[in-house]
Parts: sequence; structure tokens; C-alpha cells
Amino acid sequence: MKSEAQLKNEVREKYSALATNESAACCGSTSTTGELCNIMADDYESVEGYQSVADLGLGCGLPTQFARISRGDTVIDLGSGAGNDCFIARHEVGAEGKVIGIDFTPAMIQKARANAEKLGFNNVEFREGDIENMPLSDDMADVVVSNCVLNLVPNKPAVLKEIFRVLKPGGHFSISDIVIVGALPTALQEDAEMYAGCVSGAIDKLLYLEQIKNAGFENLTLQKEKPIELPDSILEKYLDKDGIRQFREGTVGIFSISVYAEKPGFLSLGDSGAACGPDSTCC
Repeated sequence: MKSEAQLKNEVREKYSALATNESAACCGSTSTTGELCNIMADDYESVEGYQSVADLGLGCGLPTQFARISRGDTVIDLGSGAGNDCFIARHEVGAEGKVIGIDFTPAMIQKARANAEKLGFNNVEFREGDIENMPLSDDMADVVVSNCVLNLVPNKPAVLKEIFRVLKPGGHFSISDIVIVGALPTALQEDAEMYAGCVSGAIDKLLYLEQIKNAGFENLTLQKEKPIELPDSILEKYLDKDGIRQFREGTVGIFSISVYAEKPGFLSLGDSGAACGPDSTCC
């Protein structure tokens, strides 16, 4: 079984290639990762603030559509890529708001910054960093969004803990992600392309929702859910005909979901005034 560091390096290499080679952009790729992106991606064309130059087709939903972003908000985008969701969030926060994108792939950060400069967007910032240890202060964001990124992170509870930390009391998140119902065949679970394509790194849907609750969030809402159907052209790379038949007839399901949850708005009774966390006894 691969270590967390190995999985992260594989994802970084794959997404570096997508950032630096226009012909390798996900929707134009013939790799397994590219095929999966084509299947999962939602259409942004009608979304206000959309900038096609920043859309590499790497998402599995439209989290900003559900994120309840208000004018003047500070919004954080986890795994910001070339800036697609950041630029849509910028349209919602207006000139008085701020958007910060975080990505651990240097090539993506460079591409996003170049896009922001080209578009003249001065209130969008991109920071290189791991979303398991965000380069952000506590209690500074009104909204956190993310599009098909947590499934790429081995330690999902660590990311949820960080989201809780950086949100202001009463702040909220809207995240689009891939989850699984049932168990994937071993050949799919262990493949690097399937991991980078957001499938084999996905976890059980009920466990995913439980981890959000365990991180201290409340008012958890499933905003959208759609099934992801893997075509034979992908499955035949990993399974023989009998394996494909069993997969089709089994109980395994792959879903794109958009999830909303809030950080409690109450304050601690301590001197710091910080919000009570899931491990706190202050309240």
C-alpha cells in the first residue's frame, strides 16, 4: 500500500502536467484521468463570473453555485487549480470581498496567478500550500469552497479540521467531491490514474458525512448528488469481461456530491474568544 507522501507526489506530478501542457488539459486528454474528468465535470458556461481560460475541466460539481457567498465575504478555495472557482467566487464577493486559492502544485499556482494578472483581478490571491496545513490564520474566512479535491487527500479528517480552524464562527463551506457506496475492485483502488482521476481516493459516503460531523460542523446538508457511470473503455483497463459484469451487477456506486455545513457561531467563555472546537470543553 502506498504511503500518503507517495500518493501526494503522484497527484502533484499529474496536475503539474495538466497545468504546464495545454494539450494535456483534462477535457482534452485521452488518459484515464482525462476520461474521468470528462465524465465528472459540470458545465460552467452559464455561471456568472466564469472565465474559460481558468477552466481545466478538473471539477465534479459547481460548489460556488451552492455556497451562499455574499458581497464582502472572504472566500477560500481549496485546491484552486488554475483559478476557475476563485474567479466565480470573486464575482460573488464583489470589489469589497477577497478570495484566496490554495494549491500544493507550484505549476498550478503559477498558472492561476498569471490568469488573475491577465484578467486584472486584484482581490484574488493564490497561495502555495497543503490543505492539511493551510497557510492561513484562524477564524478568517466566511466561506470555504472546494471542487473535487478532498478525494485526492489521504488524510481527509485533517483537512476538515483545518477548514473548521480557518472559518469564522458561523462561517460555512460548500464542497463538491466524489464518494463511494460499496467497495471498489482492488485493481481500481490501487491504480495511480484512478487516484488522480478522483475515484480510488474517494471514501464511503456515510463515512465522509460522519467525518464532517466529527470535525465539529453542524447543519450538514447534501445539496446535490449525481451518479458517476464508468464506461467500459475505462473498466476494461483494469478488469476482464467477467470482472466488468460483476462490477455492473454489484452494489458499488460512485457519486458526485455537493455538501454544505456550518461552523457553530457560539463563542467560548475563555479569554481568547475563539470559537469552541470539536475537542473543546468550553461550552
